[in-house]
Formats: sequence, C-alpha cells, structure tokens
Amino acid sequence: MTALAQTPALTAAAYKSDYRPVWCPGCGHYSVLSSLTKALAELGLQRENVAVISGIGCSSRIPAYTSVYGFHSVHGRALPVATGLKVARPDLTVVVAGGDGDGYSIGGNHFLHACRRNVDLTYLVMDNQVYGMTKGQASPTTPADWDRSKLTPHGTGVSPFHPLAVALAAGANFIARCYAGDPNGTARVITEAVRHPGFSMVQILSQCVTYQPSQKEWKTTVRKADVTTTRDAVRAARWLMADDGLSTGVLYIGHRPIYRPELQASCSVDDLESGFVV
Repeated sequence: MTALAQTPALTAAAYKSDYRPVWCPGCGHYSVLSSLTKALAELGLQRENVAVISGIGCSSRIPAYTSVYGFHSVHGRALPVATGLKVARPDLTVVVAGGDGDGYSIGGNHFLHACRRNVDLTYLVMDNQVYGMTKGQASPTTPADWDRSKLTPHGTGVSPFHPLAVALAAGANFIARCYAGDPNGTARVITEAVRHPGFSMVQILSQCVTYQPSQKEWKTTVRKADVTTTRDAVRAARWLMADDGLSTGVLYIGHRPIYRPELQASCSVDDLESGFVV
C-alpha cells in the first residue's frame, strides 16, 4: 500500500503575497508582517484555513500583504467582522490586525465587548501612538504632552488610554506586549497567542518614525518585563497599572471558557433551492 503524501510545511515567505508594502521607510509594521508570517509558519497552518481581518489605517493594510484569506473592513469594525466569521466558521484561525486609533477610538466599544465575549480570536494592535495614515493626529494612546501635531500644538491634555489594563478588566484571556524591533520575539508571542483559546490581546509597539521620530529610542528603552506570566488577574492588574508601557512579554494567561454558540441553519437547502426564504 502506498503511503499518502504529506503536505510539505510552508515557509514564512509562503504566507506573503506579491504586493509590496507601501509603509514609510523605518515603519515598524514591516517587522510585524514578518513576525506574523513566521508565526503562521511555526503553527503549520494551511493558508486556506487562516483569515486576517483588519479595519482602516496603516496597520490595516496587512491582509493585502499576506497570501491567506483577508478582509479589509470599515474603520473600527474589524473585531465584529472577525467575531462573526469565527462564530460561523470555528474551524478557521482568525487573526485581527489593527492600530491604536482604529482599535481604541472608533473601535473602542467593539474592543471592550470582544474581550468580554472571549471568542477564540487573536488581536494584534500595532501601537505607534499616532494616526499615521491621516497625517499625524493624536490617537488614544498619545502622551498628554505630545505637541508635534498642528491639531494639538500644546499637547492633548488628556491621559492616554491603557489598552492592556482595559483588556484585562474587560475579560481578555491572554494579554501580551511586544516590540516590532524584536521580530523573532514577537513571532513567538503571536504563536502562543493563537494557540491559547479565547480572546488573545497582543499590543505591539510599532514605531512611526515619520510622525513620532522619538520612538526610535524604543531600541534602547523597551525591555523584557520583570515579572513572570501570571494567571492571577489581580496581580496582573497591579503590575499593569504601575508599568510605564515599555515592558514586553506575555503578561497574563486566563482560563475563561471561550464563547462558542451552537448554530442552527435559519433555512433549509430545499428552501434556498426553491427561492422560499422568509
């Protein structure tokens, strides 16, 4: 009896499309794309079994640069689109890609409820503390004293949003922070996030050298977190609220059951073929 031929493992390059990224030179998103494709290769996933969903913004171009299924959705709505897809097709690995503006401003409400529902998704947020595509306005994570934008010449005067603390409070099942300047480390975290059941939140510090040139300093200021991964939400909350936002690693792993509703067809095949659908 002849043994069945095994499907050869795909390399990271196999998950990239033929489209060339159009990000600015020095943008951290190039490294994030590399980390994502490395993670998919490590997971050994077939391309037809993966979907990358995004919203609007520089970071949300990523689906076009991959060779898996992708959907470029409306501003701030990547998470509800991804939630619907995962619930309807639980067999797919669904990764959501976005930025701090797309995810925490217009998409903020969806972010809260995605954490709360705990559908088995992996959310990669490329955080550069600015709206890059629309020429440098302050975003929800911009420091209060940032005065480089014409719209906020004296700073925003508003405390920045704390995404990981909010994700923890809202019920995310996996919380991590990475740095785009460490693509291999980021790939490892993405791999772990995809494997962990439930809603996985990965904040990726991804520098925007065009509108936030000071972020070049992240090369020397970003560091590995001085705590081990915890399953204790209270301990994680205390650490997150005291952290300066530059510590990286897997910070919290939860154990909440994932949301996986039992689905029933709203109509039969016979109804569809006969055209009788109410």
